[in-house]
Amino acid sequence: MEKNKLLRMDNVSIVVESLDDAISFFTEIGLKLEGRATIEGEWAGRVTGLGSQHVDIAMMATPDGHSRLELSQFLSPPIISDHRNAPVNSLGYLRVMFTVEDIDELVSRLIKHGAQLVGEVVRYENSYKLCYIRAKDGLLIGLAEQLSNS
Repeated sequence: MEKNKLLRMDNVSIVVESLDDAISFFTEIGLKLEGRATIEGEWAGRVTGLGSQHVDIAMMATPDGHSRLELSQFLSPPIISDHRNAPVNSLGYLRVMFTVEDIDELVSRLIKHGAQLVGEVVRYENSYKLCYIRAKDGLLIGLAEQLSNS
């Protein structure tokens, strides 16, 4: 019997407080809005185990088209837990990391959108500049800039 093969990772889902604010934030990073939709109905509740639900979603794609974020704003049922301000050593999915061209310039723009630098922008050997930022709604995002070998 042949083993089932993994084909690809489709997306990572992030539950947000404001879909419009999250779209604006991730657009500033460089993702592109692919589409928006409302998910509701009996079938959706059977997938999530939440029963009756009403969720507005937006699909955001990276410029290379290989990675996607599904942003979800639950209208019902109400959100029952909030992990956005958990420290970076908390269990579970915590952050998404993006590679960017100019980390300092992007951090400057994101701060104007209400984001805060978590620690500082650091250099890892001669390979990367790295940092964590928190969006104004508390989402933790990692940024990396690959340094040239010259």
